[in-house]
Amino acid sequence: MTVLSELRMQPAARTRRKEWDAAIRPRLLLTLAVMSTLLIGANLATPLYPLLGQSLGLSYFGVTMAFTSYVLVLVAGLLLVGHWSDYIGRRAAMVLAAVVSLAGGLIFGTATGVGTLMLGRALQGASVALATGASSAALRELLPHRPEWATRFTLLVSAGGVAAGPVIGGLLSLLPAPTMTPFLIHSAVLAVLLIPLCMLKARPAISLAEGGPLAMLRPRKPAVSHRARSQFWIASTTGFLSFAAFGFCLSLAPTYFSSIAGTTWRPAIGLLAALALGASAVSQLTGIRGRYTAPVGLTAMGTGIALIPVAGATGSLVLLTVACLMAGFGQGMAFRVVFNEVAAAVEAAEHARIISTVYVITYLGSAIPVLGLGAAGGIWGLDVSVAWFSGLITAACLTLAVLSLRRNRRRSTAG
Repeated sequence: MTVLSELRMQPAARTRRKEWDAAIRPRLLLTLAVMSTLLIGANLATPLYPLLGQSLGLSYFGVTMAFTSYVLVLVAGLLLVGHWSDYIGRRAAMVLAAVVSLAGGLIFGTATGVGTLMLGRALQGASVALATGASSAALRELLPHRPEWATRFTLLVSAGGVAAGPVIGGLLSLLPAPTMTPFLIHSAVLAVLLIPLCMLKARPAISLAEGGPLAMLRPRKPAVSHRARSQFWIASTTGFLSFAAFGFCLSLAPTYFSSIAGTTWRPAIGLLAALALGASAVSQLTGIRGRYTAPVGLTAMGTGIALIPVAGATGSLVLLTVACLMAGFGQGMAFRVVFNEVAAAVEAAEHARIISTVYVITYLGSAIPVLGLGAAGGIWGLDVSVAWFSGLITAACLTLAVLSLRRNRRRSTAG
């Protein structure tokens, strides 16, 4: 079956084209590689924002606008196209995502103003929206008897890809044309990945296109099954708070962290911005579990976030490092547990649609609070704004930790 046949949602015509009937492991590795590459590309710009701000004359709010254009289009895309892979197939959705990401990176890398920066970021957001539900659903289909590992891989790729982006972007920016070269190299990698992806023998989509393709692909309202409603809202709220912190790390944190570290060297700033996300990714590899995992993780995340402005006030790079690692590791612990609960409770035919809805709320955390932080930074200064931002996120994390603990105790008593 060709990609075009999948997009038409029609049976493939007979063809002599040789297809790659890959086993489970190559399919798993290819899915992880494509999704990781998309997320790395979407976050290559993090250490470049101070440089772009100087060369293009961007304010704090301008930087957050460029960043959140990615998030807002991603959120809209999850609502509009998050369910497409249930109909066109996982492979076709991933191919589309790779092509759109390639175009977005090239536009961003050659941008000459905030408008083209926003356009490039918007296309990157659309690509991740196409791939998010598709990759999560594909992993669960490839690992039907190991759903927890499917969740671990999903979150590992999400956090790991986002964490690797700033580090790789900082290193590649040492090459000539620092704001363009990282995206040219990323586009070349995507082009290489498209070759095996297009050759892959696709598995059929799990839903039939009853009523015609256009009827199946029309935008759907966010929805949650009744049996997963409780798990859905806990996972979504945890995700929202997590990505509010991560959004700060990926937008204004390079400027904030550079004053603490006393350096503007882009690889170092990219590494600092990636610490929390890297710690979150590492936490997916641990075997930590139990009914107190989510409350403890939320408490650790809130404590770590609270320490960031303390590190800023004292100028302590060590404290900043500890704070970021604590916040990221705690986030990974909590989100893995609550995400796995909702993923396990969702019907297979609605998996991509519902998980996309979880990500809609989650990614809004990288948009609304971060835009507010950018606007506040222009009025009261970055230090004061970060202190208030951290305080609000910490209070919300601790409140959710208490609610999660009470919910777990009720479930234990009822059991």
